[in-house]
Amino acid sequence: MKIENIQVLRGPNIWSTNRKKLIQMRLNLEEMEHKPTNKIEGFLERMEKMMPTLYSHRCSPGVPGGFFQRVIAGTWMGHVVEHIALEIQSLAGMDTGFGRTRETKTTGVYNVVFTYLEEKVGIYAAEAAVRIVEALIKGEDYNLEYDIQQMREIRENTRLGPSTGSIVDEAISRDIPWIRLNNQSLVQLGYGKNQVRFRATMTEKTSSIAVDIASNKDETKRMLLEQAIPVAKGITISSAEGVDEAIRKVGFPLVFKPLDGNHGRGISINIRTKEDAIAAYEHAAKISRRVIVERFVTGYDFRVLVIDNKMVAAALRDPAHVKGDGHSTIQQLIDLENTDPRRGYGHENVLTLISVDRDTLDLLDKKGYTLETVPKKGEKVFVKSTANLSTGGTSVDVTDHVHPQNVFICERISKIIGLDICGIDIMAENLTEPLTDTGGVILEVNAAPGFRMHIAPSEGLPRNVAGHVIDMLYPPGKSARIPIIAITGTNGKTTTTRLIAHIVKNNGFRVGFTTSDGIYVQNNMMMKGDTTGPVSAEFILKDPTVEFAVLETARGGILRAGLGFGQCDIGIITNIQEDHLGLADINTLDDLARVKSVVTNSIKKDGWAVLNADNDYCVKIGRKAECNVAYFSMDENNPVIRSHCKKGGIACICENGFVTIQKGDWKIRVQRTILIPLTFGGTVPFMIQNVMAATLATFLWGFKTEDIQTSLQTFIPSAAQTPGRMNIFEFKDFRFMIDFAHNPDGFNGIKAFLSHIDSPLKIGIIAGTGDRRDEDIREIGKLSAEMFDYIILRQEKHLRGRTEENILNLLIEGIHSVDPDKQFEIVPKEVEAIKYAMSMAKPGTFIVALSDVIDNAIETVQNYQEQERNGLFNV
Repeated sequence: MKIENIQVLRGPNIWSTNRKKLIQMRLNLEEMEHKPTNKIEGFLERMEKMMPTLYSHRCSPGVPGGFFQRVIAGTWMGHVVEHIALEIQSLAGMDTGFGRTRETKTTGVYNVVFTYLEEKVGIYAAEAAVRIVEALIKGEDYNLEYDIQQMREIRENTRLGPSTGSIVDEAISRDIPWIRLNNQSLVQLGYGKNQVRFRATMTEKTSSIAVDIASNKDETKRMLLEQAIPVAKGITISSAEGVDEAIRKVGFPLVFKPLDGNHGRGISINIRTKEDAIAAYEHAAKISRRVIVERFVTGYDFRVLVIDNKMVAAALRDPAHVKGDGHSTIQQLIDLENTDPRRGYGHENVLTLISVDRDTLDLLDKKGYTLETVPKKGEKVFVKSTANLSTGGTSVDVTDHVHPQNVFICERISKIIGLDICGIDIMAENLTEPLTDTGGVILEVNAAPGFRMHIAPSEGLPRNVAGHVIDMLYPPGKSARIPIIAITGTNGKTTTTRLIAHIVKNNGFRVGFTTSDGIYVQNNMMMKGDTTGPVSAEFILKDPTVEFAVLETARGGILRAGLGFGQCDIGIITNIQEDHLGLADINTLDDLARVKSVVTNSIKKDGWAVLNADNDYCVKIGRKAECNVAYFSMDENNPVIRSHCKKGGIACICENGFVTIQKGDWKIRVQRTILIPLTFGGTVPFMIQNVMAATLATFLWGFKTEDIQTSLQTFIPSAAQTPGRMNIFEFKDFRFMIDFAHNPDGFNGIKAFLSHIDSPLKIGIIAGTGDRRDEDIREIGKLSAEMFDYIILRQEKHLRGRTEENILNLLIEGIHSVDPDKQFEIVPKEVEAIKYAMSMAKPGTFIVALSDVIDNAIETVQNYQEQERNGLFNV
């Protein structure tokens, strides 16, 4: 078997709108296409032995063991790979369940699709599943545990931490979108101007001064003392010579901890001799140049969590420990404790596996123990000096038992230090009595405190502390989203996108939009190129200045990675025509419609799908849409429009020369088509359709018709506002038009426009694109012969797997099918082709350059225009 390609889908996609995280692997079974599972002796038995947990897979029979039934009956290896990829992720602690395996048009080649939780783990699972199946086929031994451990380690290195993850999960539950901004824990909640950012448990509201104070334990202690908060007695030293002073001023027993430490690193407790004190200082000094030495206070270790100056949780923390049974060594007890199913690698479970390190050996040495010591039955032996969960500690929720005075003290501390999210470490006999009565003290105040002990305590009630963070970041009435209008279709996407952005901008919004020629914010180009995929959409949604997003959404991005947004308010499909067929397993118009419908499937339930009633495939999509639907049509008597409006629906039609909104029986005339510059005096039907789509979408959003009318009148087709969309350049003796048309439907639109142009000579400059079907390239040649008197063929770019000769021959075949005597010339380079066409021009000539890349053509023609104005024009 051979993996031909692995794609990571991160948003709504052709397989699922709700399951946004999918791996799509293109798998060539090669000779295994002829060997289903029931043709391979012993395959099922070997698979059951390696992964008995596959029995839980219900598969199409819908019962436990259903997948095994399929294997017995005979199924193809792509299907087996899918199930194994899902199962090995689950065995590594990442439960996944959705999968699909579908054969492509190429015999033996399948798309294997399955869910993932962590992207890199998903990719690893795809590759590992193929290796496992190959080993099962051959009857070879396979080290499954190695793969599972590798996936665990990849997950721990790439996943969001438990605190960050809990906030993201809470945001998802409230329908707040999120974007991970780096490979660590920096996350954006919300879109555009309504975004907020956080990292772990520090938010954009967190004061940097407060973080500096909390990070300096000496400064924290000083400020708390000044405000009569009980703290442990201590001093700060910066050399081994300071140990004697600490012993003299503070007195044994002592605690040594780095001034700038965290997660319990470098801490030593219950130090009772000078020798141990020096060693403890040296240990702490590895973490921080300055070391705090405090009086060791006996009691229990508590953590109190304060969010937005309100106490929300409290936990009793116990350092990692084992209990003797009278016959097992400490190492054996640690190993036994690590078999607790609640313990896992890193943060995968409620508790973390206990490891043996210097801290462990030092604690044991102080008791005169080693790892081989056998403790007495019932004896509690601590193997870590701090209660951090990351080192194997446990936590018990005590939120409901904190005395009101202690709540007051903790909330006051958060304000003294100035932290919006604050973890307070307390040493006390209990929290049920005031600290002032029990002699309890504040040990530390932590910025970015971990949430794990509160969201998943080993005992007690879990607390949804992340909910309090979201409450703080998005109080009632604050939206996390900005309006999104997404535009897809075969032709007209870019013009419709630009027109909508123009209308939105004229209504006072700062608009960000993506097109096939670049990313724009308020008409300022931010990035040049074909920017119609998910990365470009995220660019706009990450921009904190954007108030309204208008996103051109092309098929390529949807197929490659899914949508760059989870939901949109309005989705437009301009039309579905033959283009890009035969690519990426999209072979028919039904296939293409399935891709385009990803946009409409992602519209909010109360949002709107704006669809072309003159296009059968759009109408089919409209019938299945699970949101509001509105149609536009060039024909007011279109039966779809009549039926839709009869039921009270909304549409936009062209009637009596007006772009008109129809709602039920009511009609609102927006503007005459001849007065809309984009329609070229009402002579270009496909431009009228673009105008209707934009008018209908913006009307549905809530803009007034008079404001839409004004915008329609001020949107001038030009290289500035609509680059490559019927840009006409006036010369003294001829006119030159540049258009992005690159498929038969686009050529038909230009053909209809040229039928209104009175010219003694119409010259066409055309090119083919290599990733189209033979029949599409021939059709372009055919249409060119029908609309031009003279044709110039150029082909210097976009061969895409073909030869220049092959493309040109197909174009010529199309030309000859219309007129064997049609005049044409091959001029390979675009600039030379433009110059040659101009040299042929006589008064009244109309030259048209059609290509799917227009930047060079526009620049070249504009240069010639400038030369003509300066009296230097000479071709």
